[in-house]
Amino acid sequence: MEMDDHNNKNKNKNKKALFKEVFGDSSDSEDNEQQTQQPQLELELEEEGHHQNPSWEQIKEIKGLWLCRDFLSPPQQSSLVSAILNEGWFTEPSHNQAMRFGDLPAWSSEISNSIRELVLLCDPVDLGTYDEAKEACPFPSDLLRREPLFDQLIVNVYQPGEGISAHIDLMRFEDGIAIVSLESSCVMHFTQVDRTDCDIKMDPPMTKIPVYLTPGSLVLMSEEARYCWKHEINRKPGFQIWEGQELNQKRRISVTLRKLCKVE
Repeated sequence: MEMDDHNNKNKNKNKKALFKEVFGDSSDSEDNEQQTQQPQLELELEEEGHHQNPSWEQIKEIKGLWLCRDFLSPPQQSSLVSAILNEGWFTEPSHNQAMRFGDLPAWSSEISNSIRELVLLCDPVDLGTYDEAKEACPFPSDLLRREPLFDQLIVNVYQPGEGISAHIDLMRFEDGIAIVSLESSCVMHFTQVDRTDCDIKMDPPMTKIPVYLTPGSLVLMSEEARYCWKHEINRKPGFQIWEGQELNQKRRISVTLRKLCKVE
């Protein structure tokens, strides 16, 4: 057992070293992580060698779209939901959205730190050329190195039947968007925009691409996924279908993290 832990520790160190060799040093050093740890939610990763590597899934039909289904454990999800509700943003039934800019709550900083660390720990197979390594990383290296990683927060609370219409996030935000899904499973649909509206050269339009989000899952959108695909969650009857079964609708909370563009 000790030998397995030792091998896992070395494996994780080798992954970090390999990513640094390919992408350069991350701005988030180990010393800085120790100084900025936030213990309230216990979202930080476990010691190296004891953390179960996350399962990253690349949505191959959409460049730049990645899913981590086990981003948050059930206890972490419960802690995060409690922290969100304790903010006092949703005391009235009519209040279902909160937006914050700049100085974000400590728990959102923990999420950002965990995203950065988990991307560095992802397990691409046989990194070859630079382009192959870039394709195997869930978040572009230039975005991963920016500070802060995110500085804008939206929390939405959706009751059963409530969702969000198809949209692309505003251009006032930089590339690279993270969405954490809590409490209720759902299907998010992606639809390619008219190619004349997208500056990125793309293949011919495709039909809607469904992505199944479980509680505690993380979605990362960059490049084509961020700029050239609309995303929506239609929770009206008959639309939340996965593997032939309609999903049981419950309250759903989403946490979206973005980075504002710099004003010249």
